[in-house]
Amino acid sequence: MLKVATYNIHKGLSQFNRRMVLHELRERLRELNADIVFLQEVQGEHAQHASRYAGYPAGSQHDFIAGEIWPHRAYGKNAVYEAGHHGNAILSRLPILNTVNCDVSAHRFESRGLLHCEIDTEDHSPIHCICTHFGLFARGRREQTRALIDYVNATVPADARLIIAGDFNDWRNRMTHMLAAELGTHDVFQHHAGRPARSFPSALPLLRLDRIYVRGFNILHGDVHFGPAWQQLSDHAALTAQLKRI
Repeated sequence: MLKVATYNIHKGLSQFNRRMVLHELRERLRELNADIVFLQEVQGEHAQHASRYAGYPAGSQHDFIAGEIWPHRAYGKNAVYEAGHHGNAILSRLPILNTVNCDVSAHRFESRGLLHCEIDTEDHSPIHCICTHFGLFARGRREQTRALIDYVNATVPADARLIIAGDFNDWRNRMTHMLAAELGTHDVFQHHAGRPARSFPSALPLLRLDRIYVRGFNILHGDVHFGPAWQQLSDHAALTAQLKRI
């Protein structure tokens, strides 16, 4: 059994950047009790936040969130600017064997990446985990989808277990069938409900932006975490999936 979660944490700031919410966000994520967590918009460094927000943690956001709960973690730096940088992160209770961060930016205005971790298991049959955050424009997402497929086909064995999760900004659900046809993946929520999960905005989700795609697993259950306890933390809902190896 394996439980995974994906969440766009909005750089640890509430909607409209009114306050720092990392402490509350960390507690909500820990309550999910996931074995592997895929995070997007993670602030790896910001030179001004510590002086601007009371209680802002020292070090990176993914290290602060992970703490002793997820002893293994990886970060992929994507967007770099004068004050710091942000990107994707994977937190894991299981050992991470290898990490690769691949740039899939479609243009210079949006820095995007694929963070690929090969994660060990008790039977030493690795799980390949890819965390990503695709762009806002349809043409860029098409290019990023193609880059994702080509990357997986080039680097992940065809019979390996695979989880791809993140914020795909794919509200028209253009990529699910393409990934299924070329990678053999299934969207966790489409598998059960016929459509990807509604995950944005977190107060009352209407748009289907976030995904968990899997291969080599039976899908036991999926949940969307939104409402009062979540809407003050990010503009996205968190998704979780309970999986069992085939």
